[in-house]
Amino acid sequence: MKIGILGGTFNPVHIGHLILAEEAREKLGLDKIILIPTAIPPHKDDTGIAPAGERMKMLKMAIRGNKYLSVSDMEIRRRGRSYTIDTLRELKRKFSRDEIYFIIGSDLLKYLSEWKDLGGIIEMVKFVAATRPGYPLEQIPNNISTMAIRAVDVSGFEIRERVRSNKTFRYLVPEAVFNYITKTRLYSRRCR
Repeated sequence: MKIGILGGTFNPVHIGHLILAEEAREKLGLDKIILIPTAIPPHKDDTGIAPAGERMKMLKMAIRGNKYLSVSDMEIRRRGRSYTIDTLRELKRKFSRDEIYFIIGSDLLKYLSEWKDLGGIIEMVKFVAATRPGYPLEQIPNNISTMAIRAVDVSGFEIRERVRSNKTFRYLVPEAVFNYITKTRLYSRRCR
């Protein structure tokens, strides 16, 4: 089986994440994609990050009805900073007979030099960087493949700012996620 792994803060999950997952699945011929929200991202300040349980709920709402996508809470259960190498080691044990594709947006390429055991990650999986508007695919190590996907310029930061400014963010997130954020006032109040 060919399994795609898409990690992130998902603060909140938005249409860009879902388009990336769906296009990667199709273009790479993957059988399924597992979305894995981080507990605490190693390269970001954790202020403004919604509680893990809230982000998990939104992810599950966002993928409901898509048999090719699933969500794992493995990094949240592990607690602390979420390092890709630790997650991939755990996944390699669980899916020892399967081919694992680790997928990132090109916005994360600028952090590669800061990643814990990047060499180990590259040896362990098929590493794929997907295009993201405003983040060109430049200076990529040879063992990282690239993939062009539909350009959707949306970010979690933008959505959180729109919520705080009382501006519309409808259609930037799935309808169920929009309703959840609106009802709970999740990003209207202070996270962490």
